[in-house]
Amino acid sequence: MAPPFSGVETSFRVKVQDHVYYANCAWDALGIAAALQADARIEAADGYSGEPMMLEVRNGQPVPQSCVIHFAVPAARWWDDIIYT
Repeated sequence: MAPPFSGVETSFRVKVQDHVYYANCAWDALGIAAALQADARIEAADGYSGEPMMLEVRNGQPVPQSCVIHFAVPAARWWDDIIYT
């Protein structure tokens, strides 16, 4: 793991141009687009229902849509236990 990138395939798939990257969570998936300064398509699954979902990042911003990304731990405490977070 080299945040925000995962070294193995995960359920957070990030497509940038012709490349596919994997993230460990929704936040890291958004971080890949930011780190690469590129538009991206993020494919994941709803954490409650398991239904597939897709997010897009264009011009450095998530494209607005009706979804919620839930973070159970406040951002200031993420590195207290990065595996749990």
